[in-house]
Amino acid sequence: MQAVQFEQSVAAILKRDRRFDPGAYFFLKDALDFTLKRISDGNGGQCRHVSGPELLNGFRDHALQQYGPMSATLMNEWGLRKCQDVGDMVFHLIEEQVFGKQDSDRREDFSEVFDFQEALTLPFLPKKRRQTPRRQAHAQRAVG
Repeated sequence: MQAVQFEQSVAAILKRDRRFDPGAYFFLKDALDFTLKRISDGNGGQCRHVSGPELLNGFRDHALQQYGPMSATLMNEWGLRKCQDVGDMVFHLIEEQVFGKQDSDRREDFSEVFDFQEALTLPFLPKKRRQTPRRQAHAQRAVG
């Protein structure tokens, strides 16, 4: 898709829903390209449809690669706080006929795949602090 067409599609989306910064949509497009390349590289050069969880994992990995420790801060600035937010953007782009969709694709495919904030911050915490809140609570119960 031409850059101008993508910009026009994002502008149309923002007229209906202003929850997410335009930069988030451009990053999502880059994250899809990143994910498609990774899948193609692992599939003998063959592209295929990307599932919601695959796109979310690619989105996370691409954010960590591009923005490092600032990933969570930037995503928050763009209005992205959970996996479902990425799914909402995906379906906005599907409605604009920018992204394709299979009949089996649903918004729910993006629900709670992982803890979005944790996934963007945990890799940068010191090893002693990398325990998730759930693991910390479990460790405290085991000790107490």
